[in-house]
Amino acid sequence: MIRVLVADDDPMVRRHLRTILAAGGEVEVVAEAEDGADAVEAVLRTSPDVVLMDIRMPGVDGIIATAEIARLSSPPAVVALTTFDSDTHVLRALAAGASGFLVKSTPPEDLIDLVKVAAQGHTVLSPAAARHLVSRSARTDDHTRAAQEKVDALSERERDVLGCLGDGLTNSEIAARLFLSETTVKSYVSRLLDKLGLANRTQAGLLAHQARLVPEDEQDK
Repeated sequence: MIRVLVADDDPMVRRHLRTILAAGGEVEVVAEAEDGADAVEAVLRTSPDVVLMDIRMPGVDGIIATAEIARLSSPPAVVALTTFDSDTHVLRALAAGASGFLVKSTPPEDLIDLVKVAAQGHTVLSPAAARHLVSRSARTDDHTRAAQEKVDALSERERDVLGCLGDGLTNSEIAARLFLSETTVKSYVSRLLDKLGLANRTQAGLLAHQARLVPEDEQDK
């Protein structure tokens, strides 16, 4: 069973997420939290695998809570819950250590699979949502040029891997697409994160969109 903590100040949202996750039989909601401080305490108390973290909550918000959780010795994966009107907050949550983000309108049939992906240590990043986030928050010509200058430091294969991260692919999916072993993919991901000075795969995926390494037809999926 995948252990999940749901943090949201709206009790109806928490109840909705609990119902959806319980329906699959593979996910257990071990705790709920109504603000960031409550979320941090619940993580320490229940040791979940995944935290679904609302970004905007009264009191201690989800961004501060994410940063606190990321500093733990064995932190769970934190997935930011967002709406399309809180793009700047999403970028701050990713910088704080969130491993991905989901829009609150994610279809129920997709939510359980995405939680599984997060629990396995992979990026939860919808290409369509990433495109929207980048286009509204950072995708100007200046930002595009800056992103392209950053990725110019990468080898051709590292750029290929970065583009796959922009597609939200797991290591096994990248390996299959590029005809590499998973171990080799892990090495490439680690190396390009170091070169680019990025904290996680999600930030790398967003950079891939900013640098336009993801084809337009892929971004629209």
